[in-house]
Amino acid sequence: MTQNAPLSQGLKTRHLTMMGLGSAIGAGLFLGTGVGIRAAGPAVILAYIAAGVVVMCVMQMLGEMAAAKPAPGSFASYARFAFGHWAGFSIGWLFWINMVLVLGAEMTGASAIMAAWFGVPQWVPALVCVTFFAVVNLARVRGFGEFEFWFSFIKVAVIIGFLVIGVALIFGLLPGHSFVGTSHFLGDGFMPNGWPGVAAGLLAVAFAFGGIEIVTIAAAESEDPETSIRRATRSVIWRIGLFYIGSVLVITFLLPFSEIQGAETAAESPFTMVLGMADIPAVVGFMEVVIVLSLLSAFNAQIYASSRMVFSLATQHDAPALLGRVNRHNVPINAVVLSMVFAFLSVGLQWWNPTGLLDFLLNSVGGILILIWIMVAASFLKLHPVLVRSGRLASVRMAGYPWVPVAAIAALLGFVLLMLFDSGSRGQVTSVSIVFAVLVVLSVVVARSQARGSTDGRLRADVASGTAGAQAPAGATTATDAHGGDGTTSSSTD
Repeated sequence: MTQNAPLSQGLKTRHLTMMGLGSAIGAGLFLGTGVGIRAAGPAVILAYIAAGVVVMCVMQMLGEMAAAKPAPGSFASYARFAFGHWAGFSIGWLFWINMVLVLGAEMTGASAIMAAWFGVPQWVPALVCVTFFAVVNLARVRGFGEFEFWFSFIKVAVIIGFLVIGVALIFGLLPGHSFVGTSHFLGDGFMPNGWPGVAAGLLAVAFAFGGIEIVTIAAAESEDPETSIRRATRSVIWRIGLFYIGSVLVITFLLPFSEIQGAETAAESPFTMVLGMADIPAVVGFMEVVIVLSLLSAFNAQIYASSRMVFSLATQHDAPALLGRVNRHNVPINAVVLSMVFAFLSVGLQWWNPTGLLDFLLNSVGGILILIWIMVAASFLKLHPVLVRSGRLASVRMAGYPWVPVAAIAALLGFVLLMLFDSGSRGQVTSVSIVFAVLVVLSVVVARSQARGSTDGRLRADVASGTAGAQAPAGATTATDAHGGDGTTSSSTD
């Protein structure tokens, strides 16, 4: 294995696009859509639009930075460039923690359904799936991208089919069905619970678009980062918006407001209820398959993202050096294995479920996304003028500087305020604040340890060469001085 070698560049634009779609379109769409509709009624569309606009701006800012300087650490690397070691360290590890927790939740949900299918203990399908995805992620990155492309394609095809069937039902184009009209859509009013309901719906859907930031992590391994980012970010944003808003419209037109609830099982999903109206055979089993595929696809993409993030941290000396090694296919093998190990531990933690610990950790997931998005906007606010002056801006550009990033930060802080006033969401803010504070403290400890180790190493070298205390040549600088303390090597144009 090779230490700190570059990653391969085998991903195509279509791989990045489907990876973003696969990460954002998970079981939450099929099982959780009813929660937002129940809170806000058809007006939940406003919540999706508001959340979508904010995330679209964040992704465009992230896309500009990623096209100008692709990095496997993506937003963590840009936070480091903008604000120093503490920001890159804390955001990078925060994202990794988030991915590991979500990995456990995804695999637990998928293995529970598969265990019921085959009548085996839940750990059996979990072990088989994690082993299989370990092989997928340890292979060449192009193989991973191809696998994820088709995995996500199935989900996208199902949603498109759902939208087509839903529209046919609404307009009475299927045998035995007549035009529905707005009897259900406006039966209880467009906004049955008023603006407080829309605010509650916004909290329910704010994280629906979470996961598309993985596109910019994968861009570092794409054949043409600039083109891939430009096409992938734009297509992912509008497609996800179409799928979510289209699904909500179909559901609210076809189902009475009183029948729409959050779902724990495939049988309770609003999608199952709509497809049942079209007499789709074995619809519950079909939706279970779709939900399992959604969970496993998201699991696969998250293994990839978490391994690349910890690889990036290792190259910055913020993680053990062995995690920065790659195999002959330029895959960070140790980083992938680490994510797999913690995926197992996270699944085990959910089965063990020590009192209060799991709830505390899972509560931080939504808050972590908000914090990452805020850091992306703040990093862009600081780095955009630097990119302009250095002439490194690519074709991916965010218009409206500085007002757009400022407005995005204000909107995200508004989400945090809503969370603080909501008893069910307040714990997310508390959990992520504690975890983030701990990571910032650790970053200071690590930075001091690195500085002490660097000083000791230089002193030993000077003593060995007999030049201790010698004056450095005029104009000489250390790597830290030259590159702002980010620990990276770069050309004079960086």
